[in-house]
Parts: sequence; C-alpha cells; structure tokens
Amino acid sequence: MTDKHTLLIANRGEIACRVIRAARKLSLRTIAVYSEADRDLPHVQLADEAVAIGPARASESYLRQDRILDAARRTGATLLHPGYGFLAESASFAQACRDADVRFVGPSPDVIRLMGDKDQARQAAARAGVPVLPGTGKLDPDNAQELLAAGAKTGFPLFVKAAAGGGGIGMRVVPHADDLVASVRASSSMAQKAFSDGSVYMERQVERARHVEVQVFGFGDGTAVHLFDRDCSVQRRHQKVIEEAGAPLIADEIRRKMTQAAVGLAASCRYEGAGTVEFLFDTATREFFFLEMNTRIQVEHAATEMITGIDLVGAQLRLAMGEVLNAELAQHTIEARGHAIEARVYAENPARNFMPSPGPLDELVLPEMAGVRIDCGYRQGNVMTPYYDPMVMKVLAHGPDRLSAIDTLRAALAAIRITGLTSNLGYLDAVLAHRRFRAGDLHTGLLTELHAALTR
Repeated sequence: MTDKHTLLIANRGEIACRVIRAARKLSLRTIAVYSEADRDLPHVQLADEAVAIGPARASESYLRQDRILDAARRTGATLLHPGYGFLAESASFAQACRDADVRFVGPSPDVIRLMGDKDQARQAAARAGVPVLPGTGKLDPDNAQELLAAGAKTGFPLFVKAAAGGGGIGMRVVPHADDLVASVRASSSMAQKAFSDGSVYMERQVERARHVEVQVFGFGDGTAVHLFDRDCSVQRRHQKVIEEAGAPLIADEIRRKMTQAAVGLAASCRYEGAGTVEFLFDTATREFFFLEMNTRIQVEHAATEMITGIDLVGAQLRLAMGEVLNAELAQHTIEARGHAIEARVYAENPARNFMPSPGPLDELVLPEMAGVRIDCGYRQGNVMTPYYDPMVMKVLAHGPDRLSAIDTLRAALAAIRITGLTSNLGYLDAVLAHRRFRAGDLHTGLLTELHAALTR
C-alpha cells in the first residue's frame, strides 16, 4: 500500500523533520516545501524532493494554500501532512486538499471547522457530556446592556475569548463589570484583525487552574482511544514552555473521568487521527472543565510517545493510507510507562522580557544521552530568522518517575551548546530546579509568580 503514496509535508523545521522520519519507516516518498529563508534547513535535505513555495514571510509561503497544492500536484503527492501551526487547523485547506484528491492527514473539514469555532466546540462538548465552564455564546459588542447581563450571569472574574482564535490572541481577563464592555470591544477588534472574525464569547475564569490535556486517537468510525494525559500548566503569555506526561498529582478517579470525557467527545464527532482535548483543572475544587480541542498533532506529542512507545505520527499516516488500526490501538493495549518531560528551547532573551533573539547558530551541539530525545529543525551554521516561531528545538527526557525525568532533562539541557544567539536554556533550568516545580505545585500563573526568581 505504501509504495503507491507520496507524502508532502506542508510545514517546516522540527515537525517537518519529525514527519519525514515517520514516513521513512513506512517507505513513503517525501516532499518538503520551503520558503526562501529556509532553503538550507534540515527538512529540505531530508526529504526525497523539495519545492520552493515563496518568500520568507509565512503569508507568502507556508500560508499560501495555492502554492502548496500546486507543489503537491507537480510532485504527484497523494498525502499531505500539515504538522502544527500554519494551515494545520484550516478547514478550508483540508477541504481544498480533498477537492484536489490529496489525502489530508487529519480529521475531516467539518470536524476542524466545528472545533475551530470555540463557541461551537463548547456546545459540542456539552452535548457529549463533557463538563464546561459557565459562559455565553457569541456576543454583540455593541449591545452594552446584553453584555452586562451576560457578565453577571457568567460571574466575575471572567475571560473574554475570541471564538475563532488560539494562542491567547484576543483573550482578556475581566475582573469587574466596570471593565466588561470595553474589554469585549477590544477583544473583538483584536480578533477581527488576527482571524478576520471578530466573534467573542465569555467564560468564567478559574483563578488557580492547571492546564491538563488528553491525547486522543480517533478511527473515523465513531470510536476513539486515549493515550493518557499531559500537564501543560507551565506557560508564559498563554504559550507552553514545559510539558509533561502524565500530569502529576491528579487522583486516579479524576484522571479516569477526564480521559473518558475526552474519548467521548472524540467519538461523538467521529474524529479521525491524533487530536488533543484540553481541560482546565481547578486546583481548589478538583473539578475539570473543557477548554478546547486541537485537531492536529501537538508540539508535545513526543512526551506521550515516550511513555507509551507508540509512534503517533506513524499512526496518523497509516490511518490516512487506509489501514485499520482499531485492534492494534485498542484501549487495553495502550500502557503508560514512567514519566516524560519536555522543554521548549527558544531563541529569546529572558532578561529582556523574552524578546525573540534571531541570529546565526554559530555553534549547535546536541548530546546523545540515554532517556533523552531531541527534536530539532536546525543544524550548526543555520540562521534563526525573525519570520517564524523562535523555537530552536524541544528536548525531552524519560525516567521511571517524575523527579528522575526532571534530573535527566536538566543534564541534557546543560550539555547543549548554542552560540551566536541568545537562548532560554538557563531560564528552563531555573524552572526545572525550582522547589515549587519539583513539588508539582503547578498552575498556569506559576511562571508569572516566579518571574523575578527565575530571571535574576
């Protein structure tokens, strides 16, 4: 079956390299795409063929559906893996692939569209019996009276969120009713600029929350399984910095209910392939609530692969090629062993408010250590440009327990050498060494609380 397929990877950097590695194991011919800024990156050399798709700016290259599909047509690609970011959660792109007779490696356009609208996703979760926070549907920013009534019903403090967005864009905390109308209008304006959709909604804020997510895999037939959970609470400006599998200090019964809820949601929408159901966990009440569903592979999928031994990207590709995986990935066959933790190494300067620090990788030396996995999309001599996300690599460690995994990760980070640009290696080690992190005292505001201690 595999010799009939050619795979185009509509992405760059470490995730493109990761997909190519999985494809090679399946004897798939691979096609890379690249912008002018990326012509010397490893994913271009790793692929069997590479196609230039435009200038450095993503809007003129990696976000150009027409150029990517033209590359697929010219190279005879029958499969397309979107990676994460860029067009990975674009329902219109998934539909365009289908119209061009190229198999999009991921769920259907309808499911992507459903989960991409945060308001509709909340409703779908509620129908599937998943707990959701008190909140509203889409709001009219011009109706102040309606906004105030909705805020009072939701309860303060609350979040105003962009219905079409992600990454914290357009999200605002509203502590009091006095700030509500102006906040809704500001969020709507920002969402319109970022997503061409100014729709916003309200959701009650959990003041001391953990961000816990469940990795799911759906078979497209109304059945799905989970591959356990991850904690992604250690984040800055709503961007994840450290992730671990599984989530520490959560009671087995709560973990069971959370994974059951995630599987129920995936099954109810006939989800296909790898996805992640994200929850807010209230550290005070021990309740969990639906946050969103990501209809793609996650940056942190590697942590789940380390504890389960399952190649998630390989499973994505095999399912897309028509293989039936229900028996091989039956729930009773999936086991978790030990603990895995991942740190994202960024080209940024923690001492200057984490300002991106593009520049040449004059020296890039990566260790080879037992229990360590490094996914990197660069090599020594490459240049980190200002056009894309500043993540240089992700570094993962596995151990029989959480503290041993943390210590192994610290050793791996200490062995990495990067010169030519500023990185957050020291900052990551400070987080991993902090007593509160080591104790599992996690919540989404932790890095803000510890900012002074971690950056001095």
